[in-house]
Amino acid sequence: MNPPIDLKQAAFRPVETNTPTVVQTVRPDGTILLRTTEVLAPYPLRLTDRLLHWANQTPNRVFIAQREKATSSAPGPWRQLTYAETLATVLPIARWLLTTGVSAERPVAILSENSIEHGLLCLAALHIGVPVSVIAPAYSLRSTDFDKLRHTLNLLTPGLLFVQDGHTYAQALQALAGETPVLVVTNPAVYGPTGEMATLFADVISRPADTAEDQAVDTAFAQIRPETVAKILFTSGSTGLPKGVINTHENISTNWQQISQTYPFMTNGGLVLVDWLPWNHTFGGNHNFGLTVYNGGTLYIDEGNPTPAGIDTTVANLRDCQPTMYCNVPKGFADLIPHLRRDPALRDNFFSRLKLLFYAGAGMPQHVWDALEELAVDTIGQKIVISTGLGCTESSPSALFAAKEGGFAGLLGTPVAEFKLKLVPNGGKLEARYRGRNVMPGYWRNPVATATAFDDEGFYCTGDALKFVDPNDPNAGLVFDGRIAEDFKLDTGTWVSVGTLRTKLIEAGQGLFTDAVITGHDRAFIGAIVFPDLTHCRRICGLENLTLPEVGQQPVVLDALQTALATLAKLTTGGSASQIKKAVFAHFLPSMDRGEITDKGSINQRSVLTNHADLVQTIYS
Repeated sequence: MNPPIDLKQAAFRPVETNTPTVVQTVRPDGTILLRTTEVLAPYPLRLTDRLLHWANQTPNRVFIAQREKATSSAPGPWRQLTYAETLATVLPIARWLLTTGVSAERPVAILSENSIEHGLLCLAALHIGVPVSVIAPAYSLRSTDFDKLRHTLNLLTPGLLFVQDGHTYAQALQALAGETPVLVVTNPAVYGPTGEMATLFADVISRPADTAEDQAVDTAFAQIRPETVAKILFTSGSTGLPKGVINTHENISTNWQQISQTYPFMTNGGLVLVDWLPWNHTFGGNHNFGLTVYNGGTLYIDEGNPTPAGIDTTVANLRDCQPTMYCNVPKGFADLIPHLRRDPALRDNFFSRLKLLFYAGAGMPQHVWDALEELAVDTIGQKIVISTGLGCTESSPSALFAAKEGGFAGLLGTPVAEFKLKLVPNGGKLEARYRGRNVMPGYWRNPVATATAFDDEGFYCTGDALKFVDPNDPNAGLVFDGRIAEDFKLDTGTWVSVGTLRTKLIEAGQGLFTDAVITGHDRAFIGAIVFPDLTHCRRICGLENLTLPEVGQQPVVLDALQTALATLAKLTTGGSASQIKKAVFAHFLPSMDRGEITDKGSINQRSVLTNHADLVQTIYS
């Protein structure tokens, strides 16, 4: 490592970012409108326009890569496709799709994990104007009743189902595929009422060329309009069954340009990603996969994830690849930090070309932010800009960004170009509402949900609360102030800001727990259910085989929890509205079937409280 450097004095590695100037209007009722003065540069509205461009301009640049299966204890070699090879494979798939039953009303439904074939099929469908819906693999693999998968397929009425491996998804296919055609990469399992056999991906891409089919593809591409539906991405179903968010070609392409103007360094091949984030989520699919195509970048598919089993795969991939931008959820960064600390070679490779660290999906604890800056300074003598923003599936996804150097954990920044943010007073807070060409037209086949999603001026109502860093300077940015629906009152009538308090509690825990659910609705005091980090707890206990139910029985862990609550009490000054008097460890893993967690790892506060009322009661007994 380099000699110690004062973090406050350390310079940032240069990176080209852009933060437009914000204009603010305040209405008599207290509503605040924010917009930027920057105009979007011209951009194509068909999502595969840029694929055609890069295949012509940089045909030999690697677009996407994924490891082959390992044949020994060592990771397998990388299988890579250039832009020219990608287009040459996408076009035969597009020709074949036009011979199937897919259409604007019968989308392509992708049930499985990220893969090269998954990406190629997605691009092929988009190229001919057929909507794509990527559905969480957990609905097929981790569910026991298939309720959410059944709901999504019934709503979609897909013309094609895709899975990577027929055997892996056999149970779900046999239960729900019915007569819908199935495309697989490996192991073409039998499905359906009369024993249909799935089509092999290799057979599709090896079909002989056909002039009439080529002309049909060109015609379909030419007929794509800005309002053509590109994707139907399902929400996590935190307040009921998942809703299908419509993202049009204009929605997504507008947002790609908004993001690219915020981070100009990624243009013309400047973006290199090593990424695990699932493409059924807008962060992984629209943001990471999409921005790679749009900017002619390179995406290395990481089949790891922030779990004890998955982090080793991620580390192995980061030893091989040198990202220019690294995206993750906060827990993913937290899990990576110990590996970076103890492995100088990994650290040197990771920071060698890195220009930006980007997190989303949850708030980053300040101690994780600080650790990343320390590692960067110790390795390259400079800090790396750490950035985040705010958005949602309905905004394709990005609405705000904190792109300037010198930020802090929780800073969300200011709106993107050609986008309006409305802040409406609501229960003492400011509720964020969005309007712009990147905002969805509505929910797939759900007119009731669509009608209630927008206000009378056409702004999408997010339910997120924001507040200004400096009320006198909107250009200083905004920070998250919780979810309006999650906040509650104590029996004294005092409001509790759940999102803000949860972030502070996790920070006070310094890695003891990964998430928390705040309790106290109509109660005398605030409590919490915390989800322990088993690795951290095992380390401080010295017990390698400590199990989840045993965590709450360990005196050293209970002492650490009490220390976290005491630390939180010193950090907050809001009296009963910010003091957590009692917390208990969760003795269970949150369930996806019961709506307690998404496959990205986000906890559903309401479902946990409802499903574990007995544990809540122990806090107040």
